[in-house]
This record gives sequence, C-alpha cells and structure tokens, in this order.
Amino acid sequence: MAESEAAPLGQSVIPIVNKLQDILAQISNPLDISLPQVAVIGSQSSGKSSVLEALVGRDFLPRGSDICTRRPLVLQLLQIKKKADGSVEEWGEFLHAPGKRFYDFSEIRREIQAETDREAGGNKGVSDKQIRLKIFSPNVLDITLVDLPGITKVPVGDQPSDIEARIRTMIISYIKLPTCIILAVTPANSDLVNSDALQIAGNADPDGKRTIGVITKLDIMDRGTDARNLLLGKVIPLRLGYIGVVNRSQEDILLNRSVKEALVAEEKFFQSRPAYNGLTDRCGVAQLAKKLNQILVQHIKAVLPAVKFRISSELVAVAKEHASYGEITESKAGQGALLLNILSNYCEAFSSMVEGKNEEMSTSELSGGARIHYIFQSIFVKSLEEVDPCEDLTDDDIRTAIQNATGPRSALFVPEVPFEVLVRRQIARLLDPSLQCARFIYNELLKISHHCMVSELLHFPVMRKRVEEAVGNFLREGLEPSENMIGHIIEMEVQCIFLFT
Repeated sequence: MAESEAAPLGQSVIPIVNKLQDILAQISNPLDISLPQVAVIGSQSSGKSSVLEALVGRDFLPRGSDICTRRPLVLQLLQIKKKADGSVEEWGEFLHAPGKRFYDFSEIRREIQAETDREAGGNKGVSDKQIRLKIFSPNVLDITLVDLPGITKVPVGDQPSDIEARIRTMIISYIKLPTCIILAVTPANSDLVNSDALQIAGNADPDGKRTIGVITKLDIMDRGTDARNLLLGKVIPLRLGYIGVVNRSQEDILLNRSVKEALVAEEKFFQSRPAYNGLTDRCGVAQLAKKLNQILVQHIKAVLPAVKFRISSELVAVAKEHASYGEITESKAGQGALLLNILSNYCEAFSSMVEGKNEEMSTSELSGGARIHYIFQSIFVKSLEEVDPCEDLTDDDIRTAIQNATGPRSALFVPEVPFEVLVRRQIARLLDPSLQCARFIYNELLKISHHCMVSELLHFPVMRKRVEEAVGNFLREGLEPSENMIGHIIEMEVQCIFLFT
C-alpha cells in the first residue's frame, strides 16, 4: 500500500477502532470481540519504553532500573493538524480521567505511575487491568499500541514467586488473538535466537505472519559487528520483517536530552554506518512508525468485515432482548398495573402446569400435575405395598402377647387386647411413607414454581427472587400442618381398632 493511500485510510479507520476499544473497555461484561491493535512485548530493559517514546516523540513513560510497566498500557496515537499559525499543540487524555487534558508530558508520566500504584500497589506488583492513554499530536501517525509488562525472571518487591509465568500468561492473552499484531523488541547486544520476545511470539504466531521484529540498541553492539543479517531476516525470518532503532542511552536520559535530539542522533548513526546502506526502509523510528501504520491499516481492512458482522449480530441480539422487556412506565399506577399483570400471569401459569394445560408441555418426562398424580398412584402406593404387615412380628411375639393378656388364668379363646396391641404397632409403620409422600409433593410444587416463571418475571431478577421466596415460604407453611394432619390420621387409626367377627 502506498503511503498516500495509507495515511487518509488510517486517519479514518484507526480512530473508529480506537473508539470501539474505549467503548468495550467501559462495559462491565465486555463482548467477545477482538479488535486490531499492536502489542509490544520484550524482556525487561529491552528498550520497549524508548521505542514507544520515540514513536510519540516525547518523554512520558515511567523509568527505572526495575520493572516499570506493571499494567498493560493501551496507547492510542492520534494525528491532528497543526494550528493555523503553524504552532504545535500536543496533549494526552486518560480514559479513567475523562475530560481532562494533560499538556505536560511529565504529568502524564506521574499519572501513569499513580494509576499503576492504585491498582498494583507501590512495591513492584503487577496487574492485568489496563491503563488507556490517548496522545494527540501532529508529529505521530495513527497507531494503537499495547505496552505489556516486560518478561522478568526474578521476583522483586510484592511480586509472587511465579511472576514470570503470570506475565507470560498476560502477554499470551493479547498476542494469541488473530487480530493482534506483535511488536517483538529484542536488544542487539543479546542473542536473537534466545530472544524471549521472539520465542513467545513464535508460540502465538508460528508462521510469523503477525510479528514485526524490532532490534534496539544497535549503537552498543560490539565493535566490528552489525545487525545487517538480523534486519534482513537471515537469522530468524519474519514475514513482516525487522526494523532497527537506536535508543537513548541512560546518559542521554540523565542529561535530559530530548527524544527529538535522539532521533536526529539516530539518523546520523545510520548514515555513518556503511553496513546499513541500502536498508533505509528498515532503519529508524520514523520507518517503524510508518510500517506500523501501514500494517495496522492493512490488518484492519482484512478483519473489519468480520468485526462489523459480529457487532451487527450482537446489536440484533441486544435489540431483540430489549424489545422483549416491553415498555416500562415510570408512574406508580402503571408500575402497580404491571406488577399485578405479571403476578396474574404467574398464577395462571402455575395453575395451568398443575392442571396439565401448559402450552409448553414436556414430551420427555412427567411434570406438573401428572408428576403429582404419579407420586400418589405409583411411588406412594408402592411404598405402602412394600410395608409387610407381619414384619418384625414373630410367632413368639404373638404367643407372648396372648400369654400376657390372659394373666394368671388360662383362656379358652384368644383375647382382643393382644391383637389390638400388635395391630397398633404395625399401623404406626404407615407414618413414614405417608410423610415421605408429603415431602415429595412439596418438592414437586417447588419445582413447578421455578419452571413456570413467566418471561416478564425473568426480566426483573429482584422481583423474581421475592416471588420465589414468597412461594417457597407459602409451601413450607403448608407442609407443616399437612405433616401434622397425616400424623393425626395415623394416630386416629391406631386409637380406634374395629374388630370384625
């Protein structure tokens, strides 16, 4: 894609994607929609921060010898026009501080540090909760970058012992998405084959179709060596290629040399090194920004139809759900009428399910009134039939009872008293199956109350909970007197024994 084509297209589609990302970031239950972005990964002190500051052209990131990036920083670079008088105005905006513009970039650094400490603590802790920052400047190209914590080996401060595994998991959660472009940063003074960034990128992007390699710190390579073969992809090939950059040294930072001065020094470095002749399109931060912008635009063009289809599908589903809620009135009278209508529909649904008139009748299992009938006619009757009237009643028991009833005299006929005693003991055994039947009916009525929730009631979770509580309490209040009545009936049968001769 030509630069003239990429610039206007990038200025139109990248801000749209950025706005979608901001919207999704503020949703408590974000949709499963992955949007195109560039994830910056690398080991600790690989030069990630210097690369990002060079792309912006300003100092704005926290610095230090230990881990600095402790939360994912979503950095949206947005190109604006210069003022009519030719002056340049640049500022930053945080999503967590809407409406506030930060014109002082050192204040942006302090805000990043403060927001990091608020979430991850002040002692090197790490969090996966994003910080979202927009930079508005005429000196940037439209790019969306995610600066991820550097891969570290040894935990420090409040970091857990498995800090390396946690950071790798966080990085993979971003770069595994097919819509994510991976910016793998590796210092030139380390072995590219052992690069942590390229290794983890290779796991998520084995074909190297989404990975751009960035070789930093070219100016501190051993004398007599250069990174030409690395930039040409002869060591580890990547389809999107490599870009070499020269970072600001720690001395430059201590002496407050600006990023713009460092970019001028970088240009002079490449011009003074014959090894990099013919590689102008692979050297320098300016080339990196241009390449990232072009690749991001191409990537957005490729994935935008699928993203549009997914968003459209979600909109249709949400619109359908919204329509199902119906119109809600704000007046007390209207709310009362709605409440009465919902409760009436619920009562009607409960009654229909018990009487077998439910339109959504199950064909796979018994339910409602049919299930209650089955409990009475099959389960309860069967449990009664399983009660053996002579169980635990031996001939010795009968003989002993007769002897006890005759007293000191012998009897010609069997007395009635031992018969009544033995029969009462056997009748009492009917109590447990009867109480069990009552509990089965109670549980079935509870199940019916859960299954017959009308659609309107499902839209009001608090009201649904209150209805379920009221019905549950009502059924529980009915179970106790039912069990008492069953006990009284059995007791009546025990107390009144009719003898037929």
